[in-house]
Amino acid sequence: MKSTLSSNTLGIYSPLFSLVITLALLSLGSNVHAATGAETYQQVCAACHTTGINNAPKLGNKTQWGKLIKEGQANISADGYYGVRAMPARGGNANLTVAEFAAAVVYLANQAGAKWQDPDQAMLKTINERLAKKQAQAANKKS
Repeated sequence: MKSTLSSNTLGIYSPLFSLVITLALLSLGSNVHAATGAETYQQVCAACHTTGINNAPKLGNKTQWGKLIKEGQANISADGYYGVRAMPARGGNANLTVAEFAAAVVYLANQAGAKWQDPDQAMLKTINERLAKKQAQAANKKS
């Protein structure tokens, strides 16, 4: 049985087919949404930081957040991500990335008067370095 498509026809449609596949794959990637700090706050943090349960600093409370803001963005982001006082690691959401958590910290701190920017690669590196130190200290305590 002979194919009814000539080599010229395949030559025309092959690049078009490749383009359609590429665009389809790119559109799938564009549907991936990294949560903003405000979205992460609403989804993960609001239950405690709106009410102040377990002494969580309340959203917008300048007195409670002032001391934390002075500690610096990297420090409170790493400490909170690791877990501090009554706060569980990652705010209790095991799927939360460092970047998402740090953006939520920025959102919370800025509501209390900080002027922080969402974490860039340099800030994330600093946060991850502090996290590594905290993990090493915890491992040393266990040994």
